[in-house]
Amino acid sequence: MYHLLKGLHEYLTRKDEFSVIIIGLDGAGKTTLLEKIKTIYNNTPGLPPDKIAPTVGQNTGKIALPSAVLQFWDLGGQRGIRSIWPKYYDDCHAVVYVVDAVDHERLSEGWEVFDTVLSAPQILGVPLLLLANKQDNPGSLSVAEIRHDYEEWYQHKIESARRRQGSEMDSEQRKERIASLDVMGLSALEGTGVRAIVDWLFIRVQNSKRRDES
Repeated sequence: MYHLLKGLHEYLTRKDEFSVIIIGLDGAGKTTLLEKIKTIYNNTPGLPPDKIAPTVGQNTGKIALPSAVLQFWDLGGQRGIRSIWPKYYDDCHAVVYVVDAVDHERLSEGWEVFDTVLSAPQILGVPLLLLANKQDNPGSLSVAEIRHDYEEWYQHKIESARRRQGSEMDSEQRKERIASLDVMGLSALEGTGVRAIVDWLFIRVQNSKRRDES
């Protein structure tokens, strides 16, 4: 009887688990974000910022929410490691792309990489969130400025492609995704915006197309 009741309890209290990948250029603050999420939501604090080294491969973390478990995969952002990202696309339920809003010189590189993420067919129906990190820094671009910078970069890319090839290089599906893209501000160092980000993920993964497919 004990085992029957135990099994029934586990069935009734079982939570769906969702996989979230955190990507972006090296130095954007991806691991700091993950460790701050762990610190806020778990009893065991994550690593302090001064103990965090550049990610070679991946870091993982898991948090339990009222009716779901989020499994995070923080993937290295160095140029030679980005090739592993697509291996995680098929099984993820959400994608978080982190931008260093202070490092203005690398924004174009960040948008080039972000553009390849947007182009991946595996995540076409997967929730995608763009984060403007380091909002605690006075030199940080705001959420509105980050969005504008990306849209400006993207428009320049489309116009350049049109001049070279003489045709429209964008799809309606892609335009819609860019138009509906959510951008949020964050200070992974201070934790500002972390709860709003997790709330966004919690809602989106439960209503995602990929959950229905699985």
